Amino acid sequence: MTIASDVNQVLSTIKGIEAQLSSMSMNTSNPEASKIFHETMLVIGEIKTDVQKRKTQLEIEEPQYKS
Repeated sequence: MTIASDVNQVLSTIKGIEAQLSSMSMNTSNPEASKIFHETMLVIGEIKTDVQKRKTQLEIEEPQYKS
């Protein structure tokens, strides 16, 4: 696997986790659990943004890693 495919796989996994947390937040009847799922989803969203920025930086610095 290349670096680009590894990073793309990580981004895909992160997006799936983010979507699952959102779904869990909306589907739980426990308000405290819903809040925790939502807060965790926001943290995962920040991580996703950081990884996307790193991917862009990688593609600029190392054109062979463009996907």
